[in-house]
Amino acid sequence: MDVPPGWANDGKALVKRFDRRNFNGAVSFVKAIAEVANRLDHHPDIELSWNIVTIRTWSHDVNAITDRDVELAKAIDAIP
Repeated sequence: MDVPPGWANDGKALVKRFDRRNFNGAVSFVKAIAEVANRLDHHPDIELSWNIVTIRTWSHDVNAITDRDVELAKAIDAIP
């Protein structure tokens, strides 16, 4: 499985940290992630710390990284 550029495979999940301009930008980004996750019916762990959003995604049902995680990662990367 190819890990999307900028994402890391930590052995359990795909992980990426996103820097936003400020808290409001980070919250808006989290809301956009929620919309994408709901559309794909695949929901990541999201950590928000002021302007930093960290995403961890893996398929809980099989306790592994799957194509669904790669698809979600790519969709998150496409959020402006």
